[in-house]
Amino acid sequence: MTRTVFALARYQDVRAAVDFLTAAFGFEPHEVMKDHAEILVGDDIIMLGRGTPGGPGVYVAVDDPDAHHDKAVAAGAVVTMELTDQPYGSREYACKDPEGNLWFFGTYRP
Repeated sequence: MTRTVFALARYQDVRAAVDFLTAAFGFEPHEVMKDHAEILVGDDIIMLGRGTPGGPGVYVAVDDPDAHHDKAVAAGAVVTMELTDQPYGSREYACKDPEGNLWFFGTYRP
C-alpha cells in the first residue's frame, strides 16, 4: 500500500509526546528522532513534528471507545467531550494531550 495522506500533530517535546501517545492511546512508535517522529495507528501513520501545538485535531477509529477512553484518562488525557452516542451511529469522545493537541476517538469509519 502506498500512503499519500498523513495526519500531523505539532509538539514542543516530540519524545514526550510519543511516550504519552503510546501510553494513553495505544499507538506504536515507528520512528522517533529529536524533532520528528512517526507513530503507527493500525496500518496508518501519524507524523509528529516540533512546533506550536493546536489545530483542528486528529480522528482515530477504535473498536472499543469506552476502554480506550478509560486508558487515556488514566494516562492523563484531559477529556473535552465525554463518551457520546452520535446520531450517525458512532460512539466517540475527545480529549487533549499534555501539549493541547485535540484528539477524537470513536467507532466511525468513513
